[in-house]
Amino acid sequence: MSLFSNLLNLHSGRKPLEDFFTEIIAYFLSLNNDILLGWLKHYSIISDNNYSSIKISTQQEHKGLESHTEDSRLDIVVELSNDLSTDVIFIESKIGAKDGNNALKKYAEILSNLPNVRHRILIYITRDYDPKDEIKTPAFNLEPKVNFYQLRWHQFYARLQQYSTDILAQEILIFMRKNGMSHTNQFSPVDLLTMVNYNKTLNLMESTLGEEVQREFKLAFGGVINGAASMTQWRSYSRYIIYTKFSGDNLWCGLGYFNFNSDTLTEYPYLGIFLEVSARFGERPKIIESMQKIINDKPNI
Repeated sequence: MSLFSNLLNLHSGRKPLEDFFTEIIAYFLSLNNDILLGWLKHYSIISDNNYSSIKISTQQEHKGLESHTEDSRLDIVVELSNDLSTDVIFIESKIGAKDGNNALKKYAEILSNLPNVRHRILIYITRDYDPKDEIKTPAFNLEPKVNFYQLRWHQFYARLQQYSTDILAQEILIFMRKNGMSHTNQFSPVDLLTMVNYNKTLNLMESTLGEEVQREFKLAFGGVINGAASMTQWRSYSRYIIYTKFSGDNLWCGLGYFNFNSDTLTEYPYLGIFLEVSARFGERPKIIESMQKIINDKPNI
């Protein structure tokens, strides 16, 4: 496991994967301006690299315009300056989620309203396929104009491999593989084998988590939420489970298969059970204390 994966696992509650990765990438590019400019030039986002100052910031807040219902927070803002002018790039990064609440339109409008800027550029970079064909170039026909570019994280991964002798770059590459950001649209022999056996494997998992297991799960925890949601769990959390909730979404229990989509062929899924309590739940400390007491009292289970 990579250094960054270990650090992310230290975070209690829901892991902030996108914000965490944003900070890593922004820090790396701030240390390696040549890689940043080479990446931007490779996709014709900028035409030259004759900049005397490069400033990169993260989670930059901008007050909403009159037409906006709320303020905005930008993942990464890049300011490229020389003696005469400044170019500004907003980068919206997505790993699992997609553009929600028409955020890209708001960011483009904020970018268009910035004063004293020569080129205004909005980049939307995602792990998953999320086409934005409706966003024209110039984006949303704004004036001053905003140029929109859509990229995928696997493209950045391929570029970064050219610098794999850098220790920090190596750790980023491992982290990207671990979180599915290195995948291209090319099928490997393993992918084809998975496609052939997909339905068979899915039926086996459904069968082994059904009937007797579900009956015992209901006896222990009071119920089972519709198992169809397991496909969402598979896609978002690399697991296939049956589960039930207590106190709304504040406390819940899941049973099933974990550790799908490993970045190596030597790590296999495992069968497991978990109890998870929301970081926002007022009774969280008591529940954690009770869980810890069970572990201490019965360490052999």
